[in-house]
Amino acid sequence: MRLGHAHLDLLPAAIRRPAYDRSLITPGIVHLGLGAFHRAHQAVAIDDCLAAGPTSWGIVGASLRSPDTRDALAPQDHLYTVAVRAAEGTEHRVIGALLDSVVAREKPAALVERMADPAIRIVSLTVTEKGYCHTPQSGDLDERHPDVVHDLNDIDAPRSAPGFIVAALARRRALGIAPFTVLCCDNLAANGHTVQRIVTQFAALRSEELGKWIAANATFPCTMVDRIVPETTRADRDGVAAVLGMRDAWPVMTEPFTQWVVEDRFASGRPDLAAAGVELVSDVKPFELMKLRLLNASHSALAYLGYLAGYETIADTMQDPHFARLAARVMEEAAVTLTMPEGTDLAAYRASLLQRFANPALHHRTWQIAMDGSQKLPQRLLGTMQDRLAMNLPIATHALAVAGWMRYVTASDEQGRAIDVRDPFAAELAALAREAGPVAERLAPALLGVTKVFGPLGAEPRLREAVTVALGRLYSEGARRAVEMLVSA
Repeated sequence: MRLGHAHLDLLPAAIRRPAYDRSLITPGIVHLGLGAFHRAHQAVAIDDCLAAGPTSWGIVGASLRSPDTRDALAPQDHLYTVAVRAAEGTEHRVIGALLDSVVAREKPAALVERMADPAIRIVSLTVTEKGYCHTPQSGDLDERHPDVVHDLNDIDAPRSAPGFIVAALARRRALGIAPFTVLCCDNLAANGHTVQRIVTQFAALRSEELGKWIAANATFPCTMVDRIVPETTRADRDGVAAVLGMRDAWPVMTEPFTQWVVEDRFASGRPDLAAAGVELVSDVKPFELMKLRLLNASHSALAYLGYLAGYETIADTMQDPHFARLAARVMEEAAVTLTMPEGTDLAAYRASLLQRFANPALHHRTWQIAMDGSQKLPQRLLGTMQDRLAMNLPIATHALAVAGWMRYVTASDEQGRAIDVRDPFAAELAALAREAGPVAERLAPALLGVTKVFGPLGAEPRLREAVTVALGRLYSEGARRAVEMLVSA
């Protein structure tokens, strides 16, 4: 038996289910990037909003490329299970906020038309850092990106997230319809401002007037999102089926903790997000930097160095006391670069992160977190390094994390086995690594010279020295010993 609307009443009593009549719900949100994170985070919050009313904020999800999510969810009326895993047990909840899903590349014009519908007042995104077709160091649109080039030449059949947003806003402008709010939920620095810059730059390439109209009328609130969502495995699906007594083809696994901080700037209204526990603020930046530099930076350090040391998951990595101290030190050294609102307890936040990372029920793979590092390093690690250098503080801990990324993107681990590097610059980075060879004094400068990742910071002598020394230690000692030497010094 398959999870679906007709079978909700057959679920065990302990399983939470939508606390509203789904037949009354109408779409108000189109979400680009229908992945596990969105379904475990924003869609859960919207599910809570719908339970509190009104009913006009359902979600239409769009996968930009793969049909997998649509194909899994459509036969079960877009219902799915969120399994919240803690050391003491797992809670299961069926989410009903997702009403429909589309695959953008199958019918791009239909998605543009849907986004142009006046009923859609928010377009939200979780397309990962690489989905914005931008240069991470500058935050500007990459006009040479293949999808950008395509979208500018075929405006009615876009491929990229910026292309879809601009096409839909252009349609709304032509029809006299108010613009929607663009709500970025990805880990970009100043994500709302960055996406506004990308979108308006893209629009101006089509029409200077369109770019000006979007800048003046659409809103792009900054946000901070936080919830750990590992990849769902076959064993996870089997476990959920055993609890539900029916099959769910596409459940998501997550942790108890969840946080969503949003600037309260919406062009055409919003649901009652506060009723779902969302923090509505006037300035997200301090919270965003806190999360990027404490959680995401330490996560990346554990991912690259933990993978190289042979650990499969973050929880496994945290069982090694040296790696647990590494994560704590990354946070400690980043904390001095932060200026938080009065009352923020950074020490408590850091302690909670270490506890979350060590959650044995959450099988978050180091390989999964290591994806797309070229897009993540500027926000997670390089900003802290730049600030610490300006404060004349050492950067050895962050340098080892960057060196871990460099060692990882050579695509060969410490035993000579191939690493499946998933990164938009993977081929370019691997070519540089092959040319330099496994010599830190050649490899570190070669990769630091990739300006679309490191920008001018890559030429900073103190950073170059620290990263080269750290990379040399990885080659001579291996990741596990290098981490031990760092945290024991």
